[in-house]
Amino acid sequence: MNTRPIIALDFPNKRQLEGFLTHFPSEESLFVKVGMELFYEEGPAIVRWLKGLGHDVFLDLKLYDIPNTVEMAMRRLAALGVDLTCVHAAGGVQMMEAALNGLKEGTSKGKKRPLLLAITQLTSTSEKQMQVDQLIPVTLEESVIHYAKCAAKAGLDGVVSSAWEASQIKESTHPEFVSLTPGIRPTGSEIGDQKRVVTPGKAREMGANFIVVGRPITKSETPYESYLQIKKEWNGEGND
Repeated sequence: MNTRPIIALDFPNKRQLEGFLTHFPSEESLFVKVGMELFYEEGPAIVRWLKGLGHDVFLDLKLYDIPNTVEMAMRRLAALGVDLTCVHAAGGVQMMEAALNGLKEGTSKGKKRPLLLAITQLTSTSEKQMQVDQLIPVTLEESVIHYAKCAAKAGLDGVVSSAWEASQIKESTHPEFVSLTPGIRPTGSEIGDQKRVVTPGKAREMGANFIVVGRPITKSETPYESYLQIKKEWNGEGND
């Protein structure tokens, strides 16, 4: 289990991000997620800047394209020095294998390859939405487990899924297979557009290895205090 919650930096630009980071001790190493909004505005420079500050970076661009395109893109992302990145499992085993190969080829000699995870079903997707919009005629859990098995077959390090599927994912793949869980909400907070949410402590109990937390920290009036409380809950030191 990673002891630090990953903070989703869902900001429109670097200026707002800089303001947010002033709430944290400058010497504290964070694990942060850079998503599409921030990356498309600031480009690769934002990753290099965050790495230069000593933070670990999950670059969440959810790649999904033909295998060759994804492989070449992953070479570029590996060269940025990201610690974790992801693709959509729906792209298929061949695409995921190509993504992994691109990361291996793009990682500098002597450096550790970034972890590569596959997106199963988004935590904002309900079973009904999946069945109607994606025309997948199985349960949500069956779809997630199937994608996890495909990711394991492709040699990926794990998947992104709801904590509700974490234990079964490990049973269906192997115990070291990573489960990263978004949709984390401390007790009493609003769930927003998420549908399958759990508390930090519940995610730990369910077998998640990483959790991603956004608005409960980034929209808090006291971001660092909120971060520390979530970190305590995640490490079993607080009340859920």
